[in-house]
This record gives sequence, structure tokens and C-alpha cells, in this order.
Amino acid sequence: MKKHSVWTGLLLASSLLLTSCGFHLRGSLPLERYPAIFVDAKKHSELASLLSEQLKSNEVKLLTELDPKAPALMLQQDSLERRTLSLFPNGQVAEYELIYRVKYQLLLPEQDIQEFQFELTRDYQDDPNLALAKAKELDLLLQELRNQAASRIIRQLNRIR
Repeated sequence: MKKHSVWTGLLLASSLLLTSCGFHLRGSLPLERYPAIFVDAKKHSELASLLSEQLKSNEVKLLTELDPKAPALMLQQDSLERRTLSLFPNGQVAEYELIYRVKYQLLLPEQDIQEFQFELTRDYQDDPNLALAKAKELDLLLQELRNQAASRIIRQLNRIR
């Protein structure tokens, strides 16, 4: 019984400390400033789809056309580049660095267009003997990079005044 009350006390104290300092878990971020937004991107862009899903989960209405009273997010470019990091003794690539670049513009009502760009990197070890598994791993890494890029754009929207 004594152990249980000590753990309960520690849990209560730590949760009070975390809430008092303003800490909150990342997840859906409230975007009260943007009840509606226009997203302009390639129709079949995977990043645009993920971004749209995250905006909807944050209760932001996606507009079908540009509205001068609502913000507009224009995805300019998302690209993937591979850079060789190391080679096997036989000359085949052993390790890549994946560089995912995103460039976008944000147009807020009665303001100038703001341009943003960032890149995310991951290391990827290749093995020609496991080509199918490595192809699946690469797909998962790309999906993770796109998810992180969409989350980063949402966080940036939340910071802009």
C-alpha cells in the first residue's frame, strides 16, 4: 500500500510540473487562427495529401478555391535526393543519405507572401542481397519523411502571427 501511494504521489507531482511549465504532447495542434485554408499543390502529391489530412484532423476547413480573406498555402516543391555516404569493397553503394527538400509559400490576408523551405535527412543502408526488403524500408522512410514534413508545416502555421 505504501509503494502504491508513493508512485501515485510521484506521478501526480510530475504531471503538475509538466502542466505548470506549459508542456504538452505533440499531436494535433489547435489552429484557431485558420478556420479555413486553401492548399495549392499537385493533385496527386503525397505530401499534399498528408498535409490535407493533418489540417482536417486539426479541424481546419480546406477551401477548393483561393479566397482573399483566408490564408493560402502553396506547395512549390518537394524532392528527394540521394547522396552516397559509403561503398562496399566491390564498389557498390553501402549507405546513402536521403535528403527530402520542401519549399512552400504562405499567403496570409493583407500580407506579403512568405516563403519557407527546409530539408530533412535520413541515413539509409543499402544491401543488394536484400533488395526487396530494402525497397520496402526505403518506402517506409519516405513516408516518415513526408509525415514529418507535413507536421513541420502545421507547426510553422501555428507559429506565424
